[in-house]
Amino acid sequence: MNKLNLKPGWRKVKFGDVVRLSKARSQDPLADGYARYIGLEHLEPGDLRVRSWGNVADGTTFTSVFKPGQVLFGKRRAYQRKVAVADFSGVCSGDIYVLESRDAEVLLPDLLPFICQTDAFFEHAVGTSAGSLSPRTNWTSLADFEFALPPLDEQRKIIERVQAIDGLAEQLRNALHAGRQLVGASLAEMTARMKCIDTTLAQISEFITDGDHNPPKRQPNGIPHLVVANITEEDGYNFDGCTFISEADFERVKKRYTPKTDDIIITCVGSIGRVAIVDGRTEFSADRSLAIVRPCQDKLIPEYGFFLMKSPQIQRQFAHSSIGTAQAHLYLKELRAVKIQLPSIREQENQLAVLREISVSISALGRRLSDIVSLRKVVITAI
Repeated sequence: MNKLNLKPGWRKVKFGDVVRLSKARSQDPLADGYARYIGLEHLEPGDLRVRSWGNVADGTTFTSVFKPGQVLFGKRRAYQRKVAVADFSGVCSGDIYVLESRDAEVLLPDLLPFICQTDAFFEHAVGTSAGSLSPRTNWTSLADFEFALPPLDEQRKIIERVQAIDGLAEQLRNALHAGRQLVGASLAEMTARMKCIDTTLAQISEFITDGDHNPPKRQPNGIPHLVVANITEEDGYNFDGCTFISEADFERVKKRYTPKTDDIIITCVGSIGRVAIVDGRTEFSADRSLAIVRPCQDKLIPEYGFFLMKSPQIQRQFAHSSIGTAQAHLYLKELRAVKIQLPSIREQENQLAVLREISVSISALGRRLSDIVSLRKVVITAI
């Protein structure tokens, strides 16, 4: 960051010198005309768009006001990398900072979210967070973050480049969404043509449990410990940004909290209903926010169960059964009671041939999206 190493026109600044923390509040959001609220569960890691929200009319305790164009940064568990740009007005959780440029002639507002997505910014936020179970960073610490600010013409070029990448990524996300809808429609159409039994998830599972209720001490290496942020629509589960636990702690939780090959993982806190199937290549432990479903394989083929859990019919039940507004929870009791129309094993095998074919195309789109996201990260870092 030495000024001698900066390009002409660039200068070193502190985050708080060019960014303002909004302190606008509403004690009665509904009366003040705000229809929607945003909690941390509505922000997706790595995605600047706000794609879900809650309705103020359904009740909320949130009072922090945000406006279109302001940046929403999740200060709790900053390692989840939750940053978004609002395109509507509303209120949000106190665990979300509402940020804006102090002066658009110094820092273009459209550049701010990209700064907040850099590795350096997240490393600073995580490094200055306090608390063990639910670490939070504070504004004073964030305001001290130093970075190189380019001149306005260079800021415009950066914004143009990154927005072009984001446009392609959005097209791929739309294609992925259409592919997933096709999977659900195919399941529904095929199931309607065959004889099925009415059952529940508990009746066709060896057991359904959740992750560790006594979180072990996190450390920089060891056995991966997965949380909701590690379960994605694109690639099932990953280890990006995950924390680790020791071998000793892993042995303690191994019997109950260690997913095995062909187990189905379902997110049950915040972002409800993301699904992954365990491939068994790497051992890991699971957070209590993840449910572990072990199918009875004489009743439910695990891979078929994976597709079934992602279907609109089951996802609607997940959403309907979840509890809470500030942070939604799908509890094990409700998960076990999820109703399922299940065909025979033979019919499941027949359906899988079609579902796998669709899934191959979806996976190809997912890989391309992942590549675009990686390219975006490289571009921002290089800039």
